[in-house]
Amino acid sequence: MFLCCRSTRPDTVGALLANRQGLCLGARGDINPNVSGIGLAISEQVAKLEPKSTVQATVCLYSGNKRCVIKKDGDITGVIFKQQGAGLAPASAAN
Repeated sequence: MFLCCRSTRPDTVGALLANRQGLCLGARGDINPNVSGIGLAISEQVAKLEPKSTVQATVCLYSGNKRCVIKKDGDITGVIFKQQGAGLAPASAAN
């Protein structure tokens, strides 16, 4: 469901799901399945920032007009690559 819904959004370049060992369970779009382990490692490190939190963190990494969104839900970690469309101005340029 995650891969189907997330990868049909116009700004989504690719998406994948990883298990608790960091192995890719499935990928769709333009995303390297080897990113699954890195996505899991990042989500686990971020969880250490607030170990008593009951809410899983969402990690957003930005680089130019590209974004990487990482979200862990139980034993599954989702990684989404997004790219800003050519018709949209970056938030910093709007000011």
